[in-house]
Amino acid sequence: MHVLVATAGALSPDPVVEFTRHLIGGTGSVTIVTVVEVPHSFLEGIESDDWHPLHDWTPSNEDSITAEYLDERGHRITEPIRQALEAARIPCEVRVVEGADPAEAISQAADALGADVVLMGATKKIFDMEAWESVSARVMLESGRPVLVVPEARKVADDTEPSDGFQEPASAPTT
Repeated sequence: MHVLVATAGALSPDPVVEFTRHLIGGTGSVTIVTVVEVPHSFLEGIESDDWHPLHDWTPSNEDSITAEYLDERGHRITEPIRQALEAARIPCEVRVVEGADPAEAISQAADALGADVVLMGATKKIFDMEAWESVSARVMLESGRPVLVVPEARKVADDTEPSDGFQEPASAPTT
């Protein structure tokens, strides 16, 4: 089984490792994909300036500037998941895709890679009207592949156990 893990940088590595381990068994493969929109006009402006925010950066042409931007941005976004998978001894490859429409780019990557399932994070509440406009819902519809949506990590309230949103009813005072 080939698992495509799509991330925008907010996907929690721990559930990705656990789900991926179960999905691939001992013989599957994993590709981490992120979609980066390249601000071409901004990068072209940088080329003409003496100030360069990218370390050891010497502009040569628009393609190399774009490749450098994609590499730097993509590495930053995918690195936590790549490290977690490799620490769990799950080999993976990383692909950074340029695009303005993440759902379309993820669906095209799933097709090109022959992914059996797409694993991605939920960035919106699942059960509201906006969910039908979410990237994960569009990937599910456009790719024609199963999509496993992993919720974001639970927030920890005042240094206690994570809350699931359910509060125990207050007990009646004893007299």
